Amino acid sequence: MIYLFFITTTLSKKIFLSHSKFKKNTIIKHYQSIFCLFLFNFFSIKMNNIKNVFSIKDLENFSGIKAHTIRIWEKRYNVLEPTRTDTNIRLYDLESLQKLLNITLLHNHGYKISKISKYPNEKIPQLVREIISEKSGKNHAISAFKMAMLNFDQAQFLATYEDLLSEKSFREVFFEVFIPLITEVGLLWQSDTITPAHEHFISSLIQQKILVNTEKAQSLEPKIKDTVFVLYLPMNEIHELGLMYLNYEIISHGYKSIYLGESVPLQNLHILNKYFDNITYVSYFTVEPNKEDLNQYVKEIKEKVLNENGKFWVTGRLAEYIDPSHLNAQIKTFKTIKELTNEL
Repeated sequence: MIYLFFITTTLSKKIFLSHSKFKKNTIIKHYQSIFCLFLFNFFSIKMNNIKNVFSIKDLENFSGIKAHTIRIWEKRYNVLEPTRTDTNIRLYDLESLQKLLNITLLHNHGYKISKISKYPNEKIPQLVREIISEKSGKNHAISAFKMAMLNFDQAQFLATYEDLLSEKSFREVFFEVFIPLITEVGLLWQSDTITPAHEHFISSLIQQKILVNTEKAQSLEPKIKDTVFVLYLPMNEIHELGLMYLNYEIISHGYKSIYLGESVPLQNLHILNKYFDNITYVSYFTVEPNKEDLNQYVKEIKEKVLNENGKFWVTGRLAEYIDPSHLNAQIKTFKTIKELTNEL
């Protein structure tokens, strides 16, 4: 079991604080709460690869509440009643997980644990539902998309997407909903909570929407013709969603874009220089090149691919590990997709 809740909180802070008008604490607490509730609903589905017995460390990972604090709550307020193994190790069932997640949500919204512990069992989920109903539809949409994924329900995905488009632009949907959704899906897959089939299903549907909107943007003649963008992923890098969205943004801004896709050999890129004078190469490093080869890869980009007018822009998880000495007017790294699009 990975530190799923902690990682989700950390990543969601970075994403939501970049793309939301809400205050920091409100965003984090609300996002934690919605995600926790989703996790319980998900665990209730009978699937072979989902745990139904949890250690106190598992509860800590999912709730964000330290194991020491959970023990205190048990002893002082009797909020949970674990079973114990022959060696006196605490074990918790799904009902205990649900209760702790609900308690965590209430606690994050200002309820004192001493007060929560006195509520009858049926009141706790009732209060949770009231809190959720008061929050924005954005988080409801994320939950709806995840349920569509779990049930392989394309109709639910499409209905949720159309509802969002009635109020938001595609750009807003991508940054406010799809990015946090993709983050959570990746973590669920990483923790063996969902199968690769689930991840591929939801990713494919998101890709379809990016392609549809890209096609609409492509119907217009490029307005800016002095720069050409070439988008590609390095060898063995297959995480294409971010790059596909960048292609949409580049075309929407009026530039000519050449989309090469995944696993493009570095030695093939220089061919483009025969056709265009001012090329900005754009890539997305998630798993490749590996950290040991990363700086050598960037060095080869500079020496073998870029001409005097060429540029190389890169974002993704690995971009932060590029040695700053390689960065200059020609080579730039970006922390987020949003930061890169702001450069256009």
